Amino acid sequence: MEVTTIGLDLAKNVFQVHGITEGEEVVFNRPLRRAQLLPFFSKIERCLIGMEACSSAHYWARELTALGHEVRLIPPIYVKPYVKRGKSDAIDAAAICEAVTRPTMRFVAIKTVEQQALLSLHRARDLLVRQRTQLINGLRGMVAEFGVCIARGLARVIGFAEDILAGEVLDLPEIANEVIYNMCEHLMALHARIRWYEDRLKQVAKDDARVRLLRTIPGVGAMTASAIIASIGDGHQFSNGREFAAWLGLTPANKSSGRKEKLGRIEAKFLGSDLI
Repeated sequence: MEVTTIGLDLAKNVFQVHGITEGEEVVFNRPLRRAQLLPFFSKIERCLIGMEACSSAHYWARELTALGHEVRLIPPIYVKPYVKRGKSDAIDAAAICEAVTRPTMRFVAIKTVEQQALLSLHRARDLLVRQRTQLINGLRGMVAEFGVCIARGLARVIGFAEDILAGEVLDLPEIANEVIYNMCEHLMALHARIRWYEDRLKQVAKDDARVRLLRTIPGVGAMTASAIIASIGDGHQFSNGREFAAWLGLTPANKSSGRKEKLGRIEAKFLGSDLI
C-alpha cells in the first residue's frame, strides 16, 4: 500500500510516525530512533508530511524537503483538537496526520538556516536583557536594605556600577561591599555583551536589503526590521496585512457568540512587546 500522508511526532531521540494511504487506511504507527529517521523517509515515495512547529521542526522540515517530500508545519494549538482520548506519542502522531490534511488548516512557513541564525541573535539578546533586569532589581533591592537608593532607569544603575568598579566604597561592612562589587562587575559584563548583540544586529540591518526596505517605514528601526525578517522571511504565508497584524498580536481576541460581539484585549506577542 502506498503511503500518501505521514504524521511525524518530533522528539530528541525517539520519534513516532503515523502513515496512511489515500483512502485514509492506516499503514503504520511506529517509533523510530533518531538515526533511523532520515533513512526511513529516504526509502518512502514522495508524500505529505505533517509536523508540529516545535523545537527542531524547521531543521527536520528542511532535511525531509531535501529528500523530495512535501513538509507542512502546524502550530501545536491547532493539532490539539484532533488528539483523541489519552496522551501518547502514537496518539499525537495520528492527530498530526489528521490535522495536516484539513483544507482550512493554517501552517507555519519553514525557516531557512539564515533566518534561524538571525533569530538566534534576537533570542540571545532577549535572554541577556532579562538577566540584566533581574540583576538590576536584585542590586537595587540589596543596597536599599542598607539605606542606599539607586534612581530608576538603566543609565542610573550603570552609572552606579561604574562608580563602584572605579573604586568608590560605600559605608558598609566589608562583606556587603564585596558582594555589591561582584554584582556590579557581573552587571557591566552583561551590559557589554548586550551591546555586542545590538551592534551585530545593526550590522546585519545594514547588509540586508530587506531590512533596509522595512526601515523606510516610519517608526521601524534596525531591531524591529531584522526581527521581522528573521521570523517571517518574505511573508508569503500571509494573504494580507491584517493576517500579519493578527500574527503579531495587534488584533483583539475574538470571544463573540451568537449575536453578541465581544472583543478581548490586544496582546502583542512578537519577540516581546518591546519591539512593537
